[in-house]
Amino acid sequence: MAGILRRIGITLEMIKWEHSIFALPFALTATLLAAGGLPPGRTLLWILVAMVAARSSAMAFNRWADAALDAANPRTQMRAIPAGLLTRQFVLGFTILTALLFLLASYELNGLTLALSPIVLVVLFGYSYLKRFTLFAHLGLGLALGLAPTAAWIAVRGSLDPRILVLTLAVLLWVAGFDVLYACQDFEHDRQVGLHSIPSAIGLERAFWAARAFHLAASLTLFLLAVLFHFGWPGYAGVAVVAGLLAYEHALVSPRDLSKLNAAFFTMNGVIATVFFAFVSLDLWMKK
Repeated sequence: MAGILRRIGITLEMIKWEHSIFALPFALTATLLAAGGLPPGRTLLWILVAMVAARSSAMAFNRWADAALDAANPRTQMRAIPAGLLTRQFVLGFTILTALLFLLASYELNGLTLALSPIVLVVLFGYSYLKRFTLFAHLGLGLALGLAPTAAWIAVRGSLDPRILVLTLAVLLWVAGFDVLYACQDFEHDRQVGLHSIPSAIGLERAFWAARAFHLAASLTLFLLAVLFHFGWPGYAGVAVVAGLLAYEHALVSPRDLSKLNAAFFTMNGVIATVFFAFVSLDLWMKK
């Protein structure tokens, strides 16, 4: 039993399950918008199951697919597989199990959600290979997380409203921006081994400008979302706060000082997603 619990703990650490907070608040935002408030409890439960299962499967697959690359990178060589804490077979089994749980949750939601679920898995798994071929892998990660709001909308409505794609675009741009910053840690290593990223292609200074451009575009896209959904003052305030937090995130790091990157990447991004959800929730509550 102790060995099983230890393996579970290592697995949760490997997939960084606590970082589900990055995409989950945006999915919940779309859920509230689709339902005009709280959806039925059963729908909300299966959306949560689908979100956590999909992200867990994607992260485990990424660690499985990148095991050799992680072993060659000093920054990542202590991850679970290269460090020998978990086997590739175990991680692949976990990937399959959580993917099946995601498919079950999709089935429990509605027919369109189930029909589209294999496409979602292709995007989630395909991201892991993009950095081998293109410097725009950051956009692939952005799409993987950005699908969450659209998927949540479909889970509630059983149909697609083009307006929710604006939130998907905003999340895509937001994630791409912070992933560019995160990739700055490895730009020299990536150049040496032939992996692709914006920092390895254009250097740190220009990569920071690219991240700023992504985040400016994300802020403007959230403003468009507010217009399309006729937000009141709390919704617009949420957009303004998010823009301010993104600016603060960039103030924490620079091309010459990446020491606070973890604070910018992990802490601030969780705060940004949660704050936006809170303001939109308030907006909808005040309209009741």
